[in-house]
Amino acid sequence: MEKMNKKSIFGLVFIALIAFCWWDYESHGVKQTSKVTNVGSTALQPLSESAAAGFLKKNPVINLIVQGGGSGTGLSQVQNGTVEIGSSDVYAESKKGINAKKLTDHIVAISAIVPIVNKKLNIKNLTTNQLRDIFLGKITNWKQVGGPNLEITIINRASGSGTRAAFQELILKGKEPLKAQEQDSNGSVKQIVKATPGAISYVATSYIDNSIKTLTIDGIDASSKNVETNKYKLWSYEHMYTQKNASAAAVKFIEYIQSKEVQNTLVKRAHYISIYDMKVVRDINGVVRKK
Repeated sequence: MEKMNKKSIFGLVFIALIAFCWWDYESHGVKQTSKVTNVGSTALQPLSESAAAGFLKKNPVINLIVQGGGSGTGLSQVQNGTVEIGSSDVYAESKKGINAKKLTDHIVAISAIVPIVNKKLNIKNLTTNQLRDIFLGKITNWKQVGGPNLEITIINRASGSGTRAAFQELILKGKEPLKAQEQDSNGSVKQIVKATPGAISYVATSYIDNSIKTLTIDGIDASSKNVETNKYKLWSYEHMYTQKNASAAAVKFIEYIQSKEVQNTLVKRAHYISIYDMKVVRDINGVVRKK
């Protein structure tokens, strides 16, 4: 009888332990081996990748995958249910074929977009009008804007790029740029500009390094202080879209990136602007007002 009692007690403890572990997963809203795939904006990709390590350390039961592909890809795949999170540099409402009413928007950072040129080019600043005329094909040689007698080589972003959409809206006034070679990602754009004398394009500030030269616009640089007040106007929100019935694991990752801990550390170190530091808001129509 005594042995039976010990066995019974052991069995009850074992069952209680299993029940506790199950409750622990359930109470945190995440079950074991939950999968989250985040696809989309290459402008946001460096932040998502850098945040993944800390997130997975706190949430080892989640299988997190981060990929680029562009904002259009992210939005279409999250709408189709192929992925749990679709990253975008633009509002879902602005993309054809996307039903924004079926998605939930989570703004996780702000990204400045900067014109870049080959490092050897003797140009430091362009006015908004000059930048617009270059990408519309009205200015074709750097000597027309005070530079050397060198033909301008335009590198466009692909049509599905949210960075391109923001550039077209804020600099080109909605007009299509001159037809030129197109690249799918910020990284590939940077590499081509680095290797091509006379080249110009634009990238998110998270991709800036010493291999290329950044330009000011109207004499204003893309510092956090200037973006936060809209003094520097070429910036975009970084969105993470989910379906309305998003998984607990997907929401958990987004909330981690939105946390003040991450916003004050990883976000700033990766050259984004914290959602908590912005002094202005910009709506889907491009109207800017103070918070």
